[in-house]
Amino acid sequence: MRVIAIDGPAGAGKSTVARALANHLGLEYLDTGAMYRAVTLAAMRRGVDLADVEQVAKLARGLTLEVGEHGVLVDGIDATTQIRSREVTTAVSAVAANSAVRAELVRRQRNWANERGGGVLEGRDIGSVVFPDAELKLYLTAAPRVRAERRVAEAGGDIEEMTEAIERRDQYDRQRADGPLVQADGSIVVDTTGLSIDEVLERIEQLLERP
Repeated sequence: MRVIAIDGPAGAGKSTVARALANHLGLEYLDTGAMYRAVTLAAMRRGVDLADVEQVAKLARGLTLEVGEHGVLVDGIDATTQIRSREVTTAVSAVAANSAVRAELVRRQRNWANERGGGVLEGRDIGSVVFPDAELKLYLTAAPRVRAERRVAEAGGDIEEMTEAIERRDQYDRQRADGPLVQADGSIVVDTTGLSIDEVLERIEQLLERP
């Protein structure tokens, strides 16, 4: 099974790089962050209190969820756009810190890769928790200001507010007890600040080719 694990903070370019790399390698791509966003959206739609750990976990275990090139389906309904809303973005950290939700989604992520014989998976704990034995483990990062500029270019907003929000999210993700944002053992840091997607891919391809 060929697994490429790409971790890193918000706005580091993980999704864009992972999708392009999967294309190049002829593998499928999984955005694991979209799974946590989907659970968050489903809970909000159903009026489940995100602080109710047991109820959110129960929802996650029973949720019909599809994440793929077609987008994101939650209970059979297209939620590709909705999971990127400001409301979901603000709330998703609480769901991602829920250990029972993480256990369920990690199980689904491993099943996804097993069914496909591997893939390119991106998130915050792929190399450290989900696939610690991945063929290649990458940790993509960039300066907070640069990451904020990318987010604002994609979705609009204020640069200063976005920079502060990203820094708060980084701190929260690093400090959570379960599946924190860390550079996994054996992972290689790729700083995407000032690099084009092609330049990042060239660097990764060199890493894959080395003996």
